[in-house]
Amino acid sequence: MELSAALRTTGAVREFESSPVSDEVIFRILDTARFAPNGGNRQAWRVVVVKDPTIRRTLRDIYLPGWYEYLAQVKAGLTPWAAVTDNDRERQAIAEAPEIATAAAAAPGGFAEHFDEVPAMLVLLADLTRLATVDRDADHYTLVGGASVYPFAWSILLAARGEGLAGVMTTMVVRDEASVKAALGVPDEVVVAGVLALGRPVHQPTRLRREPVEAFASVDRFDGPRFERP
Repeated sequence: MELSAALRTTGAVREFESSPVSDEVIFRILDTARFAPNGGNRQAWRVVVVKDPTIRRTLRDIYLPGWYEYLAQVKAGLTPWAAVTDNDRERQAIAEAPEIATAAAAAPGGFAEHFDEVPAMLVLLADLTRLATVDRDADHYTLVGGASVYPFAWSILLAARGEGLAGVMTTMVVRDEASVKAALGVPDEVVVAGVLALGRPVHQPTRLRREPVEAFASVDRFDGPRFERP
């Protein structure tokens, strides 16, 4: 596939066929993704390929409470866990999460409820001793360290696309990171960056919806003129 076409059509996919993804394919995906750009070429990422059904169910059970809290906040018109938000409204919304969980338990369930059944599950970790987080001492939410980890995740999704697969990265399990680390035996200096679910898609996305360039790019200043097509 031509590169720009891949970049325009590699979206988040959560519906997979039941066919398994072989270790050979997963290895090829990781072998390609390892060339992702990262600070100092320190390659601070680690990956746990989760196969054990018990561990998969544990991760599903960790995922679900955060998912229902997420849905409750969306229902209230909030951006879930935004760094800048109305904290009172957030708490009120999260209080409604058990009601959403009860309703979900009576339904067939979707991606979250069947998280343990995804064909391939890769837990992405980051070694804090190898990340140059220049905003570490800032008085606001830190973000920069992810620049050396998340391009690797994106490369996994692109490499999966090259194998005829699709997938999504979710960070929901990080809501209970301690339980994830305990389940996987992750040391203190390593943190959970997210989980990638991969498989053969039921429907391959072809047309993704995104804001136009003019909506997010400006010239010279944040409040400068829009950067527009010449």
